[in-house]
Amino acid sequence: MIDLSGRCAVVTGGSRGIGRAIVVRLGEQGADVVFSYRGNATAAADTVAAVEALGRKAIAHQGDVADPASAESLVKAALEAFGKVDILVNNAGITRDDLIMRMSVDAWREVLETNLFGAFYTTKAVTRPMLKAKGGRIINITSVSGQAGQTGQANYSAAKAGLIGLTKATARELASRGITANAVAPGFVLTELTRDLPEPLQAQITAATPLGRFGTADEIANAVAFLASDEAAYITGQVLAVDGGLVMM
Repeated sequence: MIDLSGRCAVVTGGSRGIGRAIVVRLGEQGADVVFSYRGNATAAADTVAAVEALGRKAIAHQGDVADPASAESLVKAALEAFGKVDILVNNAGITRDDLIMRMSVDAWREVLETNLFGAFYTTKAVTRPMLKAKGGRIINITSVSGQAGQTGQANYSAAKAGLIGLTKATARELASRGITANAVAPGFVLTELTRDLPEPLQAQITAATPLGRFGTADEIANAVAFLASDEAAYITGQVLAVDGGLVMM
């Protein structure tokens, strides 16, 4: 069994969907968690309650990871509460889908700033405390869209592909201090967003996925918990696809 007892985890975008599942799973495995949320205070409070029901501590920190000061504030809150950051999960992400010829510059910039720049800002903020501790786990949530590209998602695909490059560069830079950096690449996962997809599109996605179904947020959280654990100590710079076989590299 994965044991994260005594660890402190920071998760960005942790109030809903995959982020919430990650926060709760890390709590189930024994970690205390500080997570960021952008605006939904009710969802954040529900996530805190779910972790506290497990006997662990959770802190919800409002902010926008696209703002460097907010990312620093998130990490500072974890350090003040628990004295360390053992695990960082860069999960926060947004979509602003459109075809390239119609995509606005703002839609391009917003997605890159949240999904890629935000991950850089939080990674930069945890680097010093992790280096001092001579250990840590950094896990970035990328996507099959970053591996294979997706029509109507030039901004999202570019950001998620960039996240893979950031993961590998981080892994090389920090390996000598016992810090690992890996990425998890979800396929199509059942969340509030994908449940609203038209049925013909859902059927098309299912048909293209070798395992013949959508994934669950818990299945993504399982992969994150593994990469955060001692069992994954010799794994770094890798992209773990949790996609039902959709993208085989």
